[in-house]
Amino acid sequence: MTSRRVILSSLLALVTGTLLLAGSSAGQQVDKPASAQTTNSTIHSAPPAAASAQGDEALRVEGEKRFQMCIRDRCTVFLVLGFLFIRSGKIRYHRFCMIVAFLCSTVFLGFYVYFHLHAGVIRFGGQGWIRAVYFTILITHTTLAVVIVPLILITLSRALRERFASHRAIARWTLPLWLYVSVTGVIVYWLLYICLLYTSRCV
Repeated sequence: MTSRRVILSSLLALVTGTLLLAGSSAGQQVDKPASAQTTNSTIHSAPPAAASAQGDEALRVEGEKRFQMCIRDRCTVFLVLGFLFIRSGKIRYHRFCMIVAFLCSTVFLGFYVYFHLHAGVIRFGGQGWIRAVYFTILITHTTLAVVIVPLILITLSRALRERFASHRAIARWTLPLWLYVSVTGVIVYWLLYICLLYTSRCV
């Protein structure tokens, strides 16, 4: 019964925080297409329907990317908090943080698959040393992201079954790998979507 309450309260906290973030992100994005549309209209005229469709699509894609990173950021934060809580012996708080981190990862994976099914493959356009850095991080991130899934499920199931000795044994491997995947996911996002806006600084 306690585990159910923790899971439900964790899910409620995740959904509430995500909705608030999504709302604030959408609010920040509202004025951007208008200003961009005004600038573009002074340079060249475009069909209103086509311009509106392109603006809506760009806004949707940008919103989905931001939403994914909001979820990923929260996963990292809750993983670190969970580690700090268990080190200080606060098992209930540790359990809460790790379940929320698991829910964040699950939601992120769902949106990640959905996004790339609709947006397709987005190729990295950086050149020089940053390209080698990007693909090194990407390969290790992708490989460990596949490996970490069964580790997370096993670690979580052992904790929920109160098999704490075996839980601790595997958690020593799961937590650092999970943190690496979470942090490098943010780095890959930054290199792919933000760094390229300032290519002269990154190459």
